[in-house]
Amino acid sequence: MSDKRVYLYDCTLRDGAQTQGVDFNPADKAAIAGALDALGIDYVEGGWPGANPTDNAFFASPPALQNARLSAFGMTRRAGRSADNDPGLTAVLTSGADAACLVGKTWDFQVRTALDIDLEENLRMISDSIKLAKNKVSEVLFDAEHFFDGYKDNAEYALRCLKAAHEAGARWIVLCDTNGGTLPHDIERIVGAVAEHIPGEHLGIHCHDDTGNAVANSLAAVRAGARQVQGTLNGLGERCGNANLVSLIPSLVLKMGYETGLSAEDMKRLTHASRLLDERLNRQPNQGAPYVGEAAFTHKGGLHVSAVARDPRCYEHINPETVGNHRRIVVSDQAGRANILARFSDIGLEIDARDPKVDNLLEVLKEREYEGYAYDGAEASFELLARHALGQVPEYFRCNSFRVIDERRWDAKGDLRTLSEATVKMDVGGKQYMTVAEGNGPVDALDHALRKVLTPVYSRLRNIHLVDYKVRILNPEASTRAKTRVMIESACGGTGRRWSTVGVSTNIIDASYRALRDSIVYVLFHDEQDRRRKPAA
Repeated sequence: MSDKRVYLYDCTLRDGAQTQGVDFNPADKAAIAGALDALGIDYVEGGWPGANPTDNAFFASPPALQNARLSAFGMTRRAGRSADNDPGLTAVLTSGADAACLVGKTWDFQVRTALDIDLEENLRMISDSIKLAKNKVSEVLFDAEHFFDGYKDNAEYALRCLKAAHEAGARWIVLCDTNGGTLPHDIERIVGAVAEHIPGEHLGIHCHDDTGNAVANSLAAVRAGARQVQGTLNGLGERCGNANLVSLIPSLVLKMGYETGLSAEDMKRLTHASRLLDERLNRQPNQGAPYVGEAAFTHKGGLHVSAVARDPRCYEHINPETVGNHRRIVVSDQAGRANILARFSDIGLEIDARDPKVDNLLEVLKEREYEGYAYDGAEASFELLARHALGQVPEYFRCNSFRVIDERRWDAKGDLRTLSEATVKMDVGGKQYMTVAEGNGPVDALDHALRKVLTPVYSRLRNIHLVDYKVRILNPEASTRAKTRVMIESACGGTGRRWSTVGVSTNIIDASYRALRDSIVYVLFHDEQDRRRKPAA
């Protein structure tokens, strides 16, 4: 292994799920895992099997990862039980994940007070659990909880815990700054001391951000010899969060010369991955985020702008396109051509970079983003927008009008019920249609009405269903007149394929229709492309 290779372990789906206000569903977890895998992350921690229904559902039907190892999180066996007779440990080791990350105490204070056991029993719990896991999964990690506090109080015992895990067969010994209170100089000193007992190629670091130093602490640990870094996208996590991998990765590679699983092309997707997560969570991206924030390479008029025009190095520490961001001049936004071309490559769209249609699409994107559209979490809508600009998408149908009625009434049993009914008038293949459908809410009714007309014509739509629906109010100060952004995730039954679309309007039903329309058109377009690619019988 190259001494410059640092392995990246993402725990967004488990540690990040502890963030206040974050509630992943299985579809969110699968989509985020897929994005992390495509980015080039080495390990994706899916969650804690047996801990909750969401994690159980995720591991029951995990996404197929091409690059990353799927890891399951859990804890060492309980006191008084054998490792192979602990239900919690069994759930982790039979989850189907490639790797298992087992957390154990390394602070003698916690062993005595939290676990209420003697120190030797804790060592046996660590060793027994790692030995069993070694025979059940491909790779085992030991998560040394509260390690830095434990080392400061009782270095000899904390090291004994690490050695017990390492000698039992753990591939990685991960040093955790669990309460986030350690500063970089202590991290570097302690990791360096540990590296004298356990080789650096087996050491990892996991830092929380309670002093705002999680990224700096992680970099300090790598300097001291650690070769695995754990963190989350956008620094998600309980309290103040975890080390932010979106900041860590470019700092490791571009500033310190280390290697990761990300290629130069993968690095250009960092901004997209960061914003995709925010869109999945229905959160506003942090404009001031290092490397990937909208303001990270934004300049106002004046001396800074003139200096950047002469040489960007005056006020930019890297080329923004290296991480998929782009320079912005506040007065006249300079959109990222390279960004757009990279997205074209992702969707398999080949076009000459000098084609005037690229400039036209950039202008359309600017206008759409000004209106409130966001395409980082809605790749299907972005692809349709691009292909429309290139004249590649035919008109499969036209919805001339629709009407949605909600009725709230008492039924015959005396229960209060709300009924939604949608009427659509459509043109499909030169024929006129009008139909009515009911649904569980106005969007569901509208979806049923559209499909009632389209499915007999386009049978492919029978297998398509909606799996997620998110709404964000873009300008809440406008009260009930606010502009609304709707994001819809759809799936094709039996294939596992998913895609997301977006619609924006001051009317929530209209915004929903736009997202629904894109979802349907996306299916029809790709179905047509698939049929064209099939060889003639």
